[in-house]
Amino acid sequence: MSEVVIGVIGGSGLYEINLLENAKWVNLSTPWGDPSDAILTGLIEGIQFNFLPRHGRGHIHTPSSVPYRANIDALKQLGVTDIVSISACGSFQNQIAPGNFVIIDQFIDRTTNREKTFFGSGCVGHVSMAYPVCQRLASGLIEATKQIGVTVHPKGTYLAMEGPQFSTLAESNLYRERWECDVIGMTNMPEAKLAREAEMCYATVAMVTDYDCWHPDHGEVDINKLLKTLQDNTSMARELIKILPDYIPTPREVCPYGCDRVLDFAIITPPEARSQKQLDRLKNIIKRVSP
Repeated sequence: MSEVVIGVIGGSGLYEINLLENAKWVNLSTPWGDPSDAILTGLIEGIQFNFLPRHGRGHIHTPSSVPYRANIDALKQLGVTDIVSISACGSFQNQIAPGNFVIIDQFIDRTTNREKTFFGSGCVGHVSMAYPVCQRLASGLIEATKQIGVTVHPKGTYLAMEGPQFSTLAESNLYRERWECDVIGMTNMPEAKLAREAEMCYATVAMVTDYDCWHPDHGEVDINKLLKTLQDNTSMARELIKILPDYIPTPREVCPYGCDRVLDFAIITPPEARSQKQLDRLKNIIKRVSP
């Protein structure tokens, strides 16, 4: 058993929270560059929380320029065991309305311009992404979300697009009708993949802001309506964070889904062939299996 340390990655609209005791902003550097912003650390009901605004305060990073590897590495340095990603998204389904929350269970990655792995030449690793979300953590989020009065959908497939532009109508219809996706966003990939490589449990609360552009009664994305819904969703996200300690068991047992042990057999390069330069970059990520 170990102590639970929560990392909350805040998406569009959620740039800081005022819920933490003994709160302070911490600046960290990583082998992958600087994270999106300083990280706000503190306690909620005695549990350590670390809050990172994904786009930086002031929303200075586009979805493609977010330093995903640095963000995950920085949270790993702070001892984070469980990451809760809070993300704005559009809906592909009538029953998933603006203002609803979806606890994602699957992803389709359509991003093309991002570094998606910590591994590389000199130390090669392959982790399974068949089930990309920690169901233990997701189950807690489902129950917590019910308590704050938000309509919650307990599963859904998230289509990650490159952005920053929204979809064309043809793309929207493809993702909805042929691929049977539930929501669309721009930021959860490669975030989920990197969290898996770093052996951290990861789950997403997708906050629906709009119907994308497929809906015949809504047409193209209306930015003004989107921003109003985003503001309301952000308020509910803060309520969710406040009660999270009641729904995440502590002390923390070994993850029953193996999220914290994925590197046991993932690194293919034998020790004698590993590049010291690459090992130095990976020191925070693979320290459990290569101390």
